[in-house]
Amino acid sequence: MLVHIPAILPPDLVAILRARLDAVAWADGRITAGHQSALAKRNLQIGPECAEGRELGMMVLHALESSPAFMSAALPARVFPPLFNRYDKGMEFGTHIDNAVRQIPGTGSRLRTDLSATIFLSDPDSYDGGELIVADTYGEHALKPAAGDMILYPARSLHRVAPVTRGSRLAAFFWIQSMVKDRDRREMLYDLDQSVQELSASLGEDPALVRLTGLYHNLLREWGEL
Repeated sequence: MLVHIPAILPPDLVAILRARLDAVAWADGRITAGHQSALAKRNLQIGPECAEGRELGMMVLHALESSPAFMSAALPARVFPPLFNRYDKGMEFGTHIDNAVRQIPGTGSRLRTDLSATIFLSDPDSYDGGELIVADTYGEHALKPAAGDMILYPARSLHRVAPVTRGSRLAAFFWIQSMVKDRDRREMLYDLDQSVQELSASLGEDPALVRLTGLYHNLLREWGEL
């Protein structure tokens, strides 16, 4: 399931992030890549030791916590502290699959990567190329949304970033361990939750809607792990 969440970061926060990212030191993006990914990766990244990057990542995390759309789609148990990358002209990230497990920097804790997330920080008309291209059973999807929008997709997906041919592409990226490990169950819960929300807007406290809401929570209780 590929989910596009518009404006998960408000414009004022996007502007703050971009301004502060302009002032940080960027490093070779391969510092966080696995062996296979490093062969395909050509971008810049803020290292995990950068205090400024960690602070900006916390700002993104706070925004995620107030997003019902993110909570519904990801059902997050744990979220990797957001990182930031930059693609200048000529840079790209070839086809790869994200590592299954990530160690959270500065801790002994590990996180299973059920979902990958990219939040675009550059206006799409400020650069050419740089699309996030995700493959699923229906083919490839080339994604280049507005600044502040999130693309959420299964971490097991083959994906790549197309070469940037003009300008620079800034983004935040991270991984999520979901309370519901099984992809199909997570997608069914998402569809059910979306239907409940749509029906509640027109039906209010209808008894059938109350039962559907109860069904959602009972399935989450049955399938979820903390």
